[in-house]
Amino acid sequence: MWGIRSTNIVHADRIVSGVILIKGQHIHSIVQEAPEGIEIEDVGDLAVMAGGVDSHVHINEPGRTEWEGFETATKAALKSGLTTLVDMPLNCSPVTTTLDAFEQKLASMPGKCHVDVGFWAGVVPDSVSSLDALMQRGTLGGKAFMCHSGIDEFPAADEETLRQSLKIFKRYDVPLLAHAEITSEVALPALPTTSYKCYLASRPTSWEIDAIEMLIRLCRETGAHVHIVHLSAADALPMIKEAREEGLPLTVETCPHYLCLQAEDIPDASPLYKCAPPIREKANRDALWQGLKDGLIDFVISDHSPCPTTMKELESGDYFKAWGGISSLDLGLSLLWTEASERGYGLTDIARWLCEGPARFAGIEAQKGNLAPGTDADIVIWDPEVEYTLQREHLVTRHAATPYLGMSLKGQVKKVYLRGEVALDEEGFHPPRGQALLHQHSNT
Repeated sequence: MWGIRSTNIVHADRIVSGVILIKGQHIHSIVQEAPEGIEIEDVGDLAVMAGGVDSHVHINEPGRTEWEGFETATKAALKSGLTTLVDMPLNCSPVTTTLDAFEQKLASMPGKCHVDVGFWAGVVPDSVSSLDALMQRGTLGGKAFMCHSGIDEFPAADEETLRQSLKIFKRYDVPLLAHAEITSEVALPALPTTSYKCYLASRPTSWEIDAIEMLIRLCRETGAHVHIVHLSAADALPMIKEAREEGLPLTVETCPHYLCLQAEDIPDASPLYKCAPPIREKANRDALWQGLKDGLIDFVISDHSPCPTTMKELESGDYFKAWGGISSLDLGLSLLWTEASERGYGLTDIARWLCEGPARFAGIEAQKGNLAPGTDADIVIWDPEVEYTLQREHLVTRHAATPYLGMSLKGQVKKVYLRGEVALDEEGFHPPRGQALLHQHSNT
């Protein structure tokens, strides 16, 4: 047994001074004073919390590793204090909609992962018959798009596909994650396609509202856990509140780009800012923060959606031709802490939004996301006071196509343990020890 001492241990919604005792790969206990004769790493007043969990990451392996891949994605995760990722079923090739495709993904992992990785199954009209096999093999739930995903081999799920999938997921007690936009005709302003205002108008809040209305209705009908990914439209919060008050099993996430950026500041001809749903105005951003405070938004994830820089159309500046997605896997902790600390939030809020919330949602809270006895000894040591200007050399993702370059950020990871062993420290990355995180389902 050994221990880590700090005056700032973030644990159980409070800050404590003491020692985290670690035995093998697991947390043993948190005590005020360590037993005599054991090795202690004293980190002073650096913040110590559970490793973060990002349940919404596009890793893109196998098949599109020129976009990202397990090695660079999991290294980037460590830089942001993350010890667990859950991989989305699209942008890889083949998409993870069949058992064979999932086996190919699992076979591509060994020797590459610096953190543990779980997986969502893909929900498309032709994949419903594969969901039982994917659940039995260990996926944590399923992901659907209610509009075109950007990948032709991952088509939108219609209402009946969602309904049938929810009935299956109900049996396994796992969530359906839905990209909540239902497209309709939009009258665009007479502006060039390099105009951010034009792009913003092309994906109105009504698209999200219509989709969330359907999801709430299906949630009520089936009793299954429905999860809204990357909420952008704060106008949906009242109906989310009503659904929660009704007792429906509905959860919601949002992303750093909706909490840290605002449409008024986004320049034209800068598609690095393009994502779907889009980054909306300051008032919307402030309302999302209020939704987090009120508990209507459960946690924050990256929705890391990388691509080769050429696909961002930086030369043409065309928002409509560029691939949509924000690259931020290295930065989630710093981005959220920079903005949250200015708004009066503290370290326990960060742990709830980045660690506890997504772990509970993914059904892995017995292993990940908190410092409770028996959980994996996934521990991040970080300095909340460090300020730095983001430069290319700070990033380890495959492509530096991110809108945050040059931004002043606060908070920096110093050391990360994965299951009791050092994964990242001042010397750099240690050999990869990440494992596949497979759910042990019981089909009831």
